[in-house]
Amino acid sequence: MRVGVHINQFGIKGGAPALGAELAATGRAAEAAGVSWLSVMDHYFQMEFNGGAEQPMLETYTTLGYLAGQTSTLQLGALVTGVTYRHPGLLAKIATTLDVLSGGRATLGIGAAWYDREHAGLGVMFPPLAERFERLEETLRICLQMWDPQADGPFEGRHYRLAETLCVPAPVSRPRPEIMIGGSGEKKTLRLVARYGDACNLFATSPEEVRHKIDVLRRHCDTENRDFGDLRVTVTHQAQGDLDTVVRDVAGYTNLGIDTVIFGPRTGETAVWIEEFAAPAVRRLAELE
Repeated sequence: MRVGVHINQFGIKGGAPALGAELAATGRAAEAAGVSWLSVMDHYFQMEFNGGAEQPMLETYTTLGYLAGQTSTLQLGALVTGVTYRHPGLLAKIATTLDVLSGGRATLGIGAAWYDREHAGLGVMFPPLAERFERLEETLRICLQMWDPQADGPFEGRHYRLAETLCVPAPVSRPRPEIMIGGSGEKKTLRLVARYGDACNLFATSPEEVRHKIDVLRRHCDTENRDFGDLRVTVTHQAQGDLDTVVRDVAGYTNLGIDTVIFGPRTGETAVWIEEFAAPAVRRLAELE
């Protein structure tokens, strides 16, 4: 099982002037530790469980672009972008730019969005959940069309209309950037994973719950005539407790076909956390294979 790291806090000693150096050190530490994935939370405001909107929050894709310039092997992505945050054509262009400048290391992580406070705070539309899922499916179709060199014509949807789906330069990933759909809703989200996704991210609630979600995803793949083996399944783990405790907990997921466990440290001092926790976790979890 591979290890990923999810950056979800930006409050550090030294404040904003020190963030660039901290993120650069985080990228270097992650690659030295053998971490395979580095993601950033995509929100306008910091989450309540991390101290609330008054705490620091960086714009995700600017941050990922900076990390791309500081690293050479890590897969990079947002975990995950809310569909309401950026127009689909712009989002596809942003993800493509990250893919090009990182040498093909971009994942487009996307979900239906949920945090109403940040939408109201910055004046961004927040339609009802059913409409957000409609917009999510159209956004996935738009991204796939923009990444198809043979399909640069118009897109006509219920919520989005694009006269030209041009995307130049094209992504360097082959056949295109990975699409990761976040969430575990059994009727809509996992169906979208089976239909459009390359990866999905689930919460490490319990091995039994994750096994159930994977079984649901398998059934959706059968319905969509999709090979489940083509999908990459990851789980997000809060990494609370000492290393032995976390490794014992993660061991319960090893027989479920999980590709990567993504740890979300509750600290802005991520580089030190990687050296002290993630690096030995990479070694310990590799032994579980």
